[in-house]
Amino acid sequence: MTFELKILGSASATPTAGRHPTAQVLTVGASNYLIDCGEGTQWQMLEYRVRPHHVRAIFISHLHGDHYFGLFGLLGTMHLQGRTQSLAIIGPPGLDEVLVTQARVSNMQLGFAMEFTAVNTEAHAVVYEDENLTVATLPMRHRVPCAGYLFAERPRRANLLKEKLPAGLTPAQLARLAQGEDLPADEQQPGLRHADVAGPAPRPRRYAFFSDTLYTPALVPYIQGVDLLYHEATFLEDMRERAAQTHHSTARQAAQIAHEAGVKRLLLGHFSSRYKALEPLLHEAQGVFPTVELATEGLVVSL
Repeated sequence: MTFELKILGSASATPTAGRHPTAQVLTVGASNYLIDCGEGTQWQMLEYRVRPHHVRAIFISHLHGDHYFGLFGLLGTMHLQGRTQSLAIIGPPGLDEVLVTQARVSNMQLGFAMEFTAVNTEAHAVVYEDENLTVATLPMRHRVPCAGYLFAERPRRANLLKEKLPAGLTPAQLARLAQGEDLPADEQQPGLRHADVAGPAPRPRRYAFFSDTLYTPALVPYIQGVDLLYHEATFLEDMRERAAQTHHSTARQAAQIAHEAGVKRLLLGHFSSRYKALEPLLHEAQGVFPTVELATEGLVVSL
């Protein structure tokens, strides 16, 4: 099953030519999950062929504009395109008030229901579940209440091995085996155990999204060994004092978190507009954690 991250925006507070405010899409199976929704996100969705009606849930980290100013416009587009299925919106307290106020003063009556979940940004807790994954909050340390998110795939069934399947099984029997069931014995053949004709189950995949935050080693146990970590890297290490003042991280600090948590891959994003070239941030992180990439617009990471 697909488990794929697409980057729509990599900028911090001020966008630049070619760099847009924070937005990402995680695709699991046939469902899309939008992570943050900075200004212009729906334009980036058009650019990178992300269909709004496939978005099942939207996760907002905090109420700084570069992380959610595009949300109401996207909701309006979904309405105009005829969306009827409900939409889960997960974010900090106050986001629901903002959306209700925008809808009221613009007299917009959406044709679909919004199921809002207010998260406790100071706790690590599951805030969303469906048949594909569970999502838990990661408490960030920022100037306003802010949550990161840990996306954990649900356990997958083991795949059947063709070379171990006996001849003559009916489609119905194959379907039962594929669902993990054992076949009882009958007049035509002996019983067949699912475990005898299947390989090992694929390991569930995990993605951790660190939004705006101070360097926070206390979060390491929550993300130990994740397949992919996105960590904001607004500044270079020579601006570490500025990073602390604004409650952000440096590229080196992001890499240190990745190293301490033993993650498999690291993505850097949320770059300050002061950096015209991003290679210095990449090189700084590589000095601590080699398996790192820049989360620039259009990047796709498949796990």
